[in-house]
Amino acid sequence: MISLAQLRRYIEQGFAPLACAFSTGSDSTLTLRIYEPQSGRVDLVVTGINLRALETDADVQAMIEELRYELRSNSISLLHLSCPPPTCSS
Repeated sequence: MISLAQLRRYIEQGFAPLACAFSTGSDSTLTLRIYEPQSGRVDLVVTGINLRALETDADVQAMIEELRYELRSNSISLLHLSCPPPTCSS
């Protein structure tokens, strides 16, 4: 099993230059908050990550890739929300 320090290092490296905040629950779950360090803007919060499911480097890398996908999806959604709707001409 991967240590919490090693897991934290992998995750922080995987999301740099964004920053990460971690908290662990008594039920062996992790809450991860990924944010922009300059502004403090939170880009992604994930709760209930099962630490027991992250036993190998490959498990951690797969989780990081999945969370990167979520982060990209959130960024695209925010771009669409910030653009004014197209005007209809009839």
